Amino acid sequence: MRILVSALFATAFAALTLSAALAQTVPAKTGDTAKGKALVDGAGMTLYWYDRDRAGASDCNGVCANNWPPFHAAADAKPAGEWTVITRKDGGKQWAYKGKPLYTFYHDADPGDAKGDGVNNVWHVATP
Repeated sequence: MRILVSALFATAFAALTLSAALAQTVPAKTGDTAKGKALVDGAGMTLYWYDRDRAGASDCNGVCANNWPPFHAAADAKPAGEWTVITRKDGGKQWAYKGKPLYTFYHDADPGDAKGDGVNNVWHVATP
């Protein structure tokens, strides 16, 4: 019985550890938005791409970044699959998907809002 309990505990611990590791390597998920399926952050807020960004670099700084907050990555975040981490001009880290930096939009108040899609014809909902 004691061995069975130990094995069950070890299995549960391994599953929790794997789950925590995956949560750290996959910074966003696919969620339902007003524009259909899109990438969303952990709070369900829609993520966006900016046409003026270059692959692996953000051109949204200053006032732009106030309106379009970067999808921040922890200083020790590691790339995983199609997810990469870029360094912003201010030295902060930002998540990118398929080489495109990701942002939220300050007018999106609730999970699933997608009010930033199409703004100035340069902002688009990020899709998986």
